[in-house]
Amino acid sequence: MKKMNVKLIALLGFAFLMQSCVNDLDVAIEDPFSDTVEEFYSRPNAYEEAIAGVYGNLSLTGTDGAGSSNIGGIDAGTSQYGRTLWYMQVLATDEVIWSYENDPGTREIQRNIWNAANPIFRGMFSRGMFHVAVANEFLKQTTPEKLAGRGVTDPARIAKIGEYRNEARAHRALAYYHMMDLFGKAPFVTENDPINTAGPEYNRQQLFDFIESELLEILPNLKAPRTNEAGRLDQGFARMILAKIYLNAEVYINENRYADCVDQCTAIIGSSYTLNSNYLHNFTADNNISPEMIFAIQSDGQVTQNYGPTTVMINGSVGSIEQNGASLGVGSGGWGGALRLRKQFVQKFDGADFDNDARNTIISGSRNIDITDVADRDSGYILAKFSNVSSTGQPGINSTFVNTDFPLFRLADAHLMYAECALRGAGSAATALTYVNALRTRANNGSTAANISASELTLDFILDERARELHWESHRRQDLIRFNKYTGGVYNWAWKGNGSNGISIPSHLKLYPIPEASLASNPNLTQNPGY
Repeated sequence: MKKMNVKLIALLGFAFLMQSCVNDLDVAIEDPFSDTVEEFYSRPNAYEEAIAGVYGNLSLTGTDGAGSSNIGGIDAGTSQYGRTLWYMQVLATDEVIWSYENDPGTREIQRNIWNAANPIFRGMFSRGMFHVAVANEFLKQTTPEKLAGRGVTDPARIAKIGEYRNEARAHRALAYYHMMDLFGKAPFVTENDPINTAGPEYNRQQLFDFIESELLEILPNLKAPRTNEAGRLDQGFARMILAKIYLNAEVYINENRYADCVDQCTAIIGSSYTLNSNYLHNFTADNNISPEMIFAIQSDGQVTQNYGPTTVMINGSVGSIEQNGASLGVGSGGWGGALRLRKQFVQKFDGADFDNDARNTIISGSRNIDITDVADRDSGYILAKFSNVSSTGQPGINSTFVNTDFPLFRLADAHLMYAECALRGAGSAATALTYVNALRTRANNGSTAANISASELTLDFILDERARELHWESHRRQDLIRFNKYTGGVYNWAWKGNGSNGISIPSHLKLYPIPEASLASNPNLTQNPGY
C-alpha cells in the first residue's frame, strides 16, 4: 500500500496564503484573493490536493522543507504536530529523558517546572489551532454553493468531495481533542466564522460536547475500517477519539462514561483491524502496512521530510556508547544519545515474564540505570523500539529523515482501554482478560507463558501494561493523570519536579498553561489556574 501523497505546498501556496514567520502568536490564514482561490480549485485534482493539505499539517511544518515553519518565533521541529504532542505527553513523564536541555522548552517540560512562556506549548497550541483553521478552510471551500458555482455537478464527484468534508471534520475534532486534553480550553472557530476570527473560549465541557456530537454525526458516513485510501482516516479514527474522551470523561467533565468507551472499543475490535503478529512491525519503516494501525502521522524520507516524533525517537535512540544507528536505519552516531530511559520505566520490565517479551527493547550494556546528571549521555538505558528499517530488513531511503509513521491510534490500545473499563465497572471481565492476554501472547511470539490470571488483572497492572505496550506513543501523561499518579507524590520518577529521585508536584500541572502569546492575541482566552 502506498502512502498518501501529501501535497501541503500546493494547498498552502494556492488556497490558504498563510501569514508566515510572524512575531505574534499563531499562524493566521489570510483571506485569499478570490481569483487565486478559484484558479486553484479549477485544477483537476484540486480537492484531493486540498484535503491532502489538511492531512499534511500533521506531518509538515512549512512549505520550504523540514527546516521551514509557518509558525513564527519557534524552531520548525518545535512546531511539528506530532513532536510537540510527544514532548507534552511523553517527555513530561517517567518514560524518557532528553539529553540536550539547551533546546528551548525541553528542560522545563521534563523537570515539570514549566511556565506559560514555554515555546513548545506555543508550538502545540498554534499547530493545533492551525489544524482547526485548515480544516475550516477546506469546509468553507467545499459547500454545495461553492461547488455549484465552480460547475461541479457530477454526483459521483460531489459524493467524493463529501467524503473529504467528513474527514476534514474528523481532523478538526482531533485537534480539539488534543487541545481539550492538554490545555483544558481552546478558542472555538468553525467554517461559519470569518477568517482570522479570534473565537470565544470553550472550556472542557463545551469542547467535549462538540467533539462527541461532531464525531457521532459523521461516523456513519466515514469509510469502513481499512477500506479507505492508505493514509486516510476511517471510522476507526473517529471511534478511537470517542473512546479516548469517554475513557477520560471523569477527568474532563467529571462524568463516568466507561460504558460508552466499551461500546466504541467493542466496535473497533470487532472490525477489520487485527493485531500484527510481530509487535515490532508496528514501528518499522513500512509500518503503514500493519493491519493494527488505525491512524498514523505520516513520515517519509523523501516526500514528507520532517523533524517529527519518529525522526526524533529513532535518531535519539542511538546510544552515545553503542553507536548503534545502522541497526536502526540512521547514521551510526544518530543524535549522540539524545534520548534515555528513566529508571522507573525500565523497572516496568523487571522479572522473568519479560525476558522474552518483544516489547522489551531496552539496551542496558555497561550503562548505569540511574541518571544523576541529565547531560551525561552515557548514563541511563536506551531503547530500540522504533526503527527506520523495514519489516523485511531494508533501511529507509534517508538516514536522517525516517520512513516510519507515528502510530497515533492502534488496535492494541482498544484492547487495553476495554480492559480498564471492565475494571471500572463496564464491560466483561472475562473478555478483558482475553484482550490483555492476546497482547501478552503476541509479545511472547505465540507463547502463553507470560499470560496473566483473572486475579492479576487489576488497575495497577493495567497502568503498567499500558506503559509496556504503548510507551513513547503519546499516551503516558494522560494515563498517569487518569490514574491519579501524575501530580502529588504518590508516584515519583527521576527528575519529576526537578528532583533527581523525583518529588511531589502541584495539581495544577495536570493542565498546561495557555501560552503567553495566545493570551496576547486573543482577548477571549483566560489563563489556567496556578499560572
